[in-house]
Amino acid sequence: MLDLEPDAAIALLRAWMAERGEPAYRATQLFGRLWQRPVRAFDDIMELPKALRESLAQSFRISSLELATRQKSTDGTEKFLFRMHDGQLIETVAIPDGDRMTFCISSQAGCALQCAFCATGAMGFQRNLTPAEIAGQVRELRLLNPPILPTNIVFMGMGEPLMNWKAVSPTLTLLNDPRALGIGARHITISTVGVLPGIVALSERAEQFRLAISIHAPSDALRKSLMPVNTKYPLSDVIEAAKRFDRRVTFEYVMLGGVNDQPEHSAQLAQLARDCRAFVNLIPLHPGGSMGFTPSGTSVITAFAKALRARGVETAVRRSRGLDIAAACGQLRTERLGRRAPVAPDEHREIGVA
Repeated sequence: MLDLEPDAAIALLRAWMAERGEPAYRATQLFGRLWQRPVRAFDDIMELPKALRESLAQSFRISSLELATRQKSTDGTEKFLFRMHDGQLIETVAIPDGDRMTFCISSQAGCALQCAFCATGAMGFQRNLTPAEIAGQVRELRLLNPPILPTNIVFMGMGEPLMNWKAVSPTLTLLNDPRALGIGARHITISTVGVLPGIVALSERAEQFRLAISIHAPSDALRKSLMPVNTKYPLSDVIEAAKRFDRRVTFEYVMLGGVNDQPEHSAQLAQLARDCRAFVNLIPLHPGGSMGFTPSGTSVITAFAKALRARGVETAVRRSRGLDIAAACGQLRTERLGRRAPVAPDEHREIGVA
């Protein structure tokens, strides 16, 4: 049931209700209890007659994620490790910041891209998540007591979302539709290494979803050494796709000490950002998932940001959160599950672009 977009789910429920002589409004009433005011079981929907609740439980299933671990940082950041039906573990992070609450959600168990500085890439790819498992992370945090409700969603957890477009696209609808989770499209960001067919697919959606591109190096040679995907999707092609995207693009740039944080790198990055009017987010490397790299020093990051701004590029430096917990992407799962041998990603890697 939770894998279906609102129109499909409500149509299915209306047909099911009609077969049993129930009024059509019951379908919309029931759908609202899946996402807006979620329940764990049909028997918890007390506004429905008991006999109807029993029939629903015989015909449908409300899937759920098992909360395996919950950690809270002194800065308020919370990290959740969810166990799925097959034992795979995925991570979700809730990041408070004033009146904002940002959820960082996962779209895959593991990741096939093997970026050199990423703990998720080191664990290898296991499988794609379903819409119920992706949007279900938001649903599970709504079900907590007290609930945690997001103002913003970023697909920056485990996995490359545009390599799971078949599930991510309906998830975007579930996140955005007011009948489901009702989060504004401009408050939902897809982060990608630059999977070009997926960027095209995202741009073809009418909603104003945001796009963030993980650049991390301002030249093909350096980027290829850090991100093997650059061989398939070269930096120049990624920048061209960013130029054609009809909304403002953000560049994500993790700061690696002595690797990509030199003055010549800031000059190269500024040129790329100006080419497609991108906003630059500088990200201090989280030491918990550094994979042998050294975080750039605070003074180096400050100078790098100043150099970008001097060249006319709007720039922000992201604060490291959850430093006292396993908050780096993939770190908590690796600690709990260990590194499993990756499975072949071929059956999941193709992007379904109409």
